Amino acid sequence: MVYEDGMAMGTRDGEQEELFITHQQLRSQSHPYYQAVNKVLAEKGFDKLGTFRNVQPRVLFTQLSSAVSENPGMTLPRQVVPGRDYMVTRRCSERRFFLRPNEDTNNAFIYCLALAAKRAKVDVTFSVAMSNHHHTGIHDPDGNFPIFTEHFHGLLARCQNAHLGRFEAFWSSEPTSVVQLVEPNDVLDKMTYAFTNPAAADLVDTVEEWPGVATFQATLSGGHITATRPKHFFRDDGSMPEVVSLRIARPSGFETLRQSEWASLITEHVRAKEADHRQRRAAKDITVLGRHRILQQNPFHGPESHVPRFQMSPRVAAKSKWSRIEALVRNRGFIEKYRDAFLGHIAGLANIVFPFGTYWMRKFGRVACEPAEALGQPRLGPTVNPACA
Repeated sequence: MVYEDGMAMGTRDGEQEELFITHQQLRSQSHPYYQAVNKVLAEKGFDKLGTFRNVQPRVLFTQLSSAVSENPGMTLPRQVVPGRDYMVTRRCSERRFFLRPNEDTNNAFIYCLALAAKRAKVDVTFSVAMSNHHHTGIHDPDGNFPIFTEHFHGLLARCQNAHLGRFEAFWSSEPTSVVQLVEPNDVLDKMTYAFTNPAAADLVDTVEEWPGVATFQATLSGGHITATRPKHFFRDDGSMPEVVSLRIARPSGFETLRQSEWASLITEHVRAKEADHRQRRAAKDITVLGRHRILQQNPFHGPESHVPRFQMSPRVAAKSKWSRIEALVRNRGFIEKYRDAFLGHIAGLANIVFPFGTYWMRKFGRVACEPAEALGQPRLGPTVNPACA
């Protein structure tokens, strides 16, 4: 039997009373096989193997919030592998303009972004903050992107809530979108998408006219973006740095290009996409909202347009058909291996090994995981030079 906000264990034959343990009774950070649990089990007459025959006794946490569950409808696990590129997207609650550009909001966004990137040791390749969502590209050399998203979104939400004088949820209840960008060309494609997002939304004509955060110029120059500690949230005598600087990294796969060649490549893609949006607006007689009207928007309002709900949330972006198939096959294999390991774990089976890339259970459940995947896996399709795309 499982109790709310605690732990419990029953016996196989029902002769012994059920055991309930509160979180406060455990001194260890993790629950499986620790001395505190074994001590309580021994005191209550539970032997390690006899009562359960060949199955190790297990103690499962249950919490008021989300936790490990046997429900097959739970969120699919995600493989966290060092060295991958991602585009992270998060929307504000009810699509409201909580990130509406102004000096304080832009500064707070950069400040929190730089702190989170430093803490998680990720490289930021691009970032664009729209009025009610953001797109940020990262390279994750150490497999720490969950730390980055948690710290960045949590810190920015508290900082902006203080700025807006509100206390409720800042972000949408929908999960953060983290899309793996399989190849260098896919990073370039999503970078172009992010930089032209203001033009696609008919807000401004070019990315330079967008009054919010956009790392376009830093991407072209290979430079840094800088922010000062927001005074409306952080204490003057606190431990947070007064000034932070974030280098905008060049994505992997474009190292052979000179800075001028890299800048020309980005500019060419962005200008072509902006021209497409300009042509679309002209055909439909649409004018952009303009910088002045954007700055005058009420941050508690939202767009009037309708957004479809319950749509598919992709985890992989790849323009190459074969690269996309490879990534989907790898993800499917990881999910199947994780499912088998998880079911064995909650059943109490010994010597369970989770697949490589397991994050939550490895960090918080202290489970054993497979070693890193072997490199040099055969490809299903041809290799494309990103510089020639």
